[in-house]
Amino acid sequence: MAYGRGEALLGAQSAYFERWGVIPAQLTHHPTLWSLLTPLTALFVHGSWLHLLGNMLFLYVFGAMTEERMGRVHFALFYLAAGYVALFGYAIANAGSEQTLVGASGAISAVLGAFLRLFPRARVTSLFPFLLFLPLRFPAWIVLVFWFVLQWVAARHAGSGPGVAYLAHLVGFAVGFCYAWGRYRRSDRVEVKAVATEGERQP
Repeated sequence: MAYGRGEALLGAQSAYFERWGVIPAQLTHHPTLWSLLTPLTALFVHGSWLHLLGNMLFLYVFGAMTEERMGRVHFALFYLAAGYVALFGYAIANAGSEQTLVGASGAISAVLGAFLRLFPRARVTSLFPFLLFLPLRFPAWIVLVFWFVLQWVAARHAGSGPGVAYLAHLVGFAVGFCYAWGRYRRSDRVEVKAVATEGERQP
């Protein structure tokens, strides 16, 4: 827990992130046992409450059905392994960076990728800014492909300084989708019938 105020607080936060987060240059150029563990520890550290709550929202929406399909233990191992690979992949692609990387977004993205493979027709309530944040229901494949494209575009324009690690999102999503593709045959994929909400009652 960080304490104090002003520069003392910022220094304590920075030291905490450096202790538990991924530093790509250390992980790729001078790996130690501890640095090899940081892609795992970084999954449990977030830069802010907004960062944490955003990840938990995506996990709540897409994680429950994926966990039910995989099983609790299997899902937990998948989550940790995919998150590790996502952060490690980002570190390799940014091997010279001294910026600290924290957060579970890579693991959450893997859950999204697996969900797309397992439940492409499940309907998801979404809020799009260009549609005035109206709550609309779309098939998961539309929402998740749109999300992936946004991450791809953002990653291509991302700078080298502090910010969002969009590449980790892309790596995690690809890992999750490919794992679900290889692990679950087409005949094993669960078909979810759309449930009509109020105003969408079936005749």
